[in-house]
Amino acid sequence: MSESPNKPVLVQWLLDTRSWFPSAAKTRDLEASRPLALLTPTERASVLKYFHVRDAKMALASALLKRYAISHLASVPWSLIPSGFTRDERTKPIWRDPDTGSQPVSFNVSHQAGIVALVAVANYPSSKEVQVGVDIVCTSERRDRDQELIRKEGWGSFVDMHADVFAVGETSYLKYQVLSAVPGMVCRDDPTKPPTPEQVADGKLRAFYALWALREAFVKLTGEALLAEWLGELEFRGFRPSRPTEGWGVPAVEPEDEEKGEDVQAQVLRKFEIRFRGKKVEDVNMCLRSMGPDYMIATAVRTPEDPSVGLGWKLGPYEELKLEDLLSHAETAK
Repeated sequence: MSESPNKPVLVQWLLDTRSWFPSAAKTRDLEASRPLALLTPTERASVLKYFHVRDAKMALASALLKRYAISHLASVPWSLIPSGFTRDERTKPIWRDPDTGSQPVSFNVSHQAGIVALVAVANYPSSKEVQVGVDIVCTSERRDRDQELIRKEGWGSFVDMHADVFAVGETSYLKYQVLSAVPGMVCRDDPTKPPTPEQVADGKLRAFYALWALREAFVKLTGEALLAEWLGELEFRGFRPSRPTEGWGVPAVEPEDEEKGEDVQAQVLRKFEIRFRGKKVEDVNMCLRSMGPDYMIATAVRTPEDPSVGLGWKLGPYEELKLEDLLSHAETAK
């Protein structure tokens, strides 16, 4: 979309923190860092409370991304942003202009396994609502733990452990149908031999985490959390995971013809059957995209007063920002 002041702007950004501060062995090693100095004392404390450096780095990246989005997209001086940070009635973090009370940028952030992603919409009419949600998952981060649980308890028990945040139909689909419904989902070293139990579990786990990302992005779009009372009334039917890309820096292949339906090998999925309280949801624009062999990111947008606007936005690849670019902007946009 055009970045004209008169038209909405949709951005999808991410920061890769995995290579940040390579010499930092403990969280307190970040205390004197240049990025941390750009945050308020309260924000710095929220970063330094984490025991593990990897978690502190993601918290730092999340704070920087939110500030950058507001400053860059709404032309707000970096130093004025703290006075407007708040949460709405559903506890979703937002930023309101302290002078006008308006919300010039709607955003949502997600982080997992060193990657922090943000989706934001700016310049949308202040009299209308725009909702955004994002969730990123990494299938390998807890692979050893997941595989061990499946070996000991079985796949059905693994799914049942999370049944309180899924719909009944989703748990049944995961437990009994997903392998037959998604041909070729299980990768194997030798196509002439049956897959190993671990390879079968990996295929099922990818579907599990795809569903998790889709549901989380949808729920975050509404402003709620995974404790929402209506979680069991939301259902993604016939879902499947996006296929892995060969590496982190290898872009996901876009479907050639979305009107003909998506290939089972698609690395980007945009068509989902979503039901809420039995009724089909048709006003939410969603995308599930693979990033490398392990990561998937789900994005959701909705414009309730005029659904055609949000449905018309193309949810493309996320742009990877560099830490230095954010720091330079912060230091010059005071």
